[in-house]
Amino acid sequence: MPKSPFDLTGKVAVITGSSRGIGRASAELLAQLGAKVVVSSRKAEACEEVAKGIRANGGDAHVIPCNIGRREEVERLIKEANAHYGKIDILVCNAAVNPHYGPIQNLTDEAFDKIMGSNVKSNIWLCNLVMPDMAARGGGSVIIISSIGGLRGSTTIGMYGVSKAADFALARTLAGEWGPKKVRINCIAPGLVKTDFARALWEDQEMLTRRTATTPLRRIGEPHEIAGAVAYLGSDASTFMTGQTIVIDGGVTTAAV
Repeated sequence: MPKSPFDLTGKVAVITGSSRGIGRASAELLAQLGAKVVVSSRKAEACEEVAKGIRANGGDAHVIPCNIGRREEVERLIKEANAHYGKIDILVCNAAVNPHYGPIQNLTDEAFDKIMGSNVKSNIWLCNLVMPDMAARGGGSVIIISSIGGLRGSTTIGMYGVSKAADFALARTLAGEWGPKKVRINCIAPGLVKTDFARALWEDQEMLTRRTATTPLRRIGEPHEIAGAVAYLGSDASTFMTGQTIVIDGGVTTAAV
C-alpha cells in the first residue's frame, strides 16, 4: 500500500512557541504523524510538559528553550536541533508577541521594535539559518503562522497586523528565492482562536458576541483546527504549494458586514 502523503515518518520539525496554543497543537499532531519534534518556547518547564505528553503517546520530542527575540538564542535553537536530530525538514515559525493595544499614534519605539523584531526579524533569522541546509538536502518546508490581522485594519491590534502583513510578503519573497532549490515557504492566517495569546479578545464577552455574529461558522477557532494546516504544509501533500497564505478564520473575512 502506498505511503500516505501526510505521513511524516523520518521528518524533523522545529516549532517555535510550541508550549501552548497553536504551536502545541501543531507539535502534537506532527509527532502523531511520525515527525520528530523540537518543542521550543521561552520556558523549558512548559516545553517539557508538552514533550512528555508526546513521548507518552509514542512520539519523539526534544526540548530546546528559546526567546525568538534574541538572535543568539535563535542560533542556538537551530544548532542544537541539528546536533540532536541531524537535520531539520520542517520549520514552523509560530512564536509572536503583541505588547501594544490601541491606536498606532500611541505606539512607542520600544513596542514597535519588539513587535517587528519578534514577529518578522526572528522569522528572517530562522529562515536564513534553516533554508540553506534544507536546500543542500534536496528540500524542506517552512510555515509561518501569521494572522488575518495582516489582511484587515484594526484600531486595537493594528501594529500587530502590520507585522503579520510583513510575514506574507516575507513568505512570497523567500518562495521566489528558494523555490528553485525545492524549499517551500507558506503562511497560515488564523482568525480568532482560543489560545492564551488571544485571551484578552475571546474573554471579552461583548466583543466575542459581536465577532461570532458576523462569522459564518458562528464561533471562534480551536488550536487543533490550525494544526491540520500545519501538517498539510509540512507534508508531501503540499509539494506544489509555496509563497501562499491559507486563511482559516471560520469565514469571517468573507462575510458581509
